[in-house]
Amino acid sequence: MREVLIVVYDGVQSLDVTGPAEVFDGAARLRPGGYRVRLASPDGRAVTTSSGLRLGVHTALAAAGPVDTLVVAGGPPSDISSDGDLVAGVRTAASAARRVTSVCTGAFVLAAAGLLEGRRATTHWAYCDRLAAVHPGVAVAPDAIWVRDGPVVTSAGVTAGVDLALALVEEDHGAAVAREIARWLVVFMQRPGGQSQFSRRARTRPVRREALRALLDHIAAEPAADLSVEAMAARLSMSPRHFSRVFADQVGVSPGRYVEEVRVEAARCLLESGDDGVDTVARLSGFGSAETMRRAFLRHVGVPPAAYRDRFRTTARPVAPRPDPAGG
Repeated sequence: MREVLIVVYDGVQSLDVTGPAEVFDGAARLRPGGYRVRLASPDGRAVTTSSGLRLGVHTALAAAGPVDTLVVAGGPPSDISSDGDLVAGVRTAASAARRVTSVCTGAFVLAAAGLLEGRRATTHWAYCDRLAAVHPGVAVAPDAIWVRDGPVVTSAGVTAGVDLALALVEEDHGAAVAREIARWLVVFMQRPGGQSQFSRRARTRPVRREALRALLDHIAAEPAADLSVEAMAARLSMSPRHFSRVFADQVGVSPGRYVEEVRVEAARCLLESGDDGVDTVARLSGFGSAETMRRAFLRHVGVPPAAYRDRFRTTARPVAPRPDPAGG
């Protein structure tokens, strides 16, 4: 029997808890005696999730005893990483666990407990920069769905906890068991692409030069324009070399990379909201060819344009027409 302890607290994200719990429960059904899942809060009391659900718990964190797998669910990063009782309880429980994991922003608790120092880790795409800034000793992998570094495994946001749990079940019981659970839950065994397909491109940091701000507005408004380094440098009356240095210093990335990111963002909007073909989308967003756009999507989004459209265009499914009783 493998003991799985999921750490919860007031404000926890309910899917961070129930997603992994359902995976481990599915494994226990297929492999009787495989796992026992328990919930623990710092004081042993029931908790209220961020959506208002009440969760009963089995034990106080300090009284949980040795466990096989410790899972720290996510919640508000600032609140949970500054909760001394929660951080101390996780640090103690981790010392008696075979492996330690986190879902979503639960990584902030692991980092505050010193468990991610010198390790690779990930968290929800919206908080990767914050994790890296607050804990510079952590090598943050912003596009990963989950990351293993020794006995510590961290996952991306919310539903990525299911991916994490499936990977752990596969490690313990093999791919066939994990695949059967994935089928039952109607999820990917291994989802295609990374986190970037779900996130919006990060906002550009403020720039000081008014002319450069105007150029950034022009890039966003006209992604299909001539945005070569030479053309953009000419707009600012600079040499291409000097322009490239100024741009990278103030914006934080090279001009070429910035333009490509903007064009990918423009293409994403067109794919999500319109019916234009891939060739037309490539032209309107400034890529020139579908193949150039495909390569850019693979670099920045992790999936090709057609797959991105299929995934994010709509949640509707076509309904087969009812047969005509008259045979017409």
